[in-house]
Amino acid sequence: MAKGILGRKLGMTQIFDENGVLVPVTVIDVADNVVLQQKTIETDGYVATQIGFETKREKLSNKPEQGHVKKANTAPKRFIREIRFKEELKNELVDIAVGDLVKNELFQVGEEIDVTGTSKGKGFAGSIKRHNQSRGPMTHGSRYHRSPGSMGPIKGKLKGKNLPGQMGAEQVTIQNLKIAGVDVENQLLLISGSVPGPQKGLVIVRSAVKSGK
Repeated sequence: MAKGILGRKLGMTQIFDENGVLVPVTVIDVADNVVLQQKTIETDGYVATQIGFETKREKLSNKPEQGHVKKANTAPKRFIREIRFKEELKNELVDIAVGDLVKNELFQVGEEIDVTGTSKGKGFAGSIKRHNQSRGPMTHGSRYHRSPGSMGPIKGKLKGKNLPGQMGAEQVTIQNLKIAGVDVENQLLLISGSVPGPQKGLVIVRSAVKSGK
């Protein structure tokens, strides 16, 4: 069964596993995940579960937003995404009703997951930092140091060309990470290794699509 949950990255720490090995982990707060809508083939053309995470003030939401969350008997949410909670072979909805809480008990220690977040923004960067290109000679007489170099006969076709520009601040997914711990009491997930984005960044945790198991 595919499954997923929304959360906020709190930072990194380290724990000892069952073999006494020190493991660096990222702590994800997944409290307050509420099902806002169940999309069906009859009404929407596909099957998905819409989840909202982290309550925000009503002042920050418009009338349509307030009316939408009212159906789930909850407050406006800051982060809303759709997750395909469905059987692997059958196109059926999982038994989760609108207004229900989605908790971290869905996941087990050792389970493989994919984590999606927005990477740290680095601002405008040159081709050396952004694309790991090599610089030219720094000796006297050389007039080529850190510039992108020759564009070649491209005739204005720059799409996909490794040029200077905005670096970071884009959606990144890291696959096949493992659940190192599940804190049911505080609704925290401990994920082995690092996940995309800065501290307090919003992330989506889903079942791994390329799981080796």
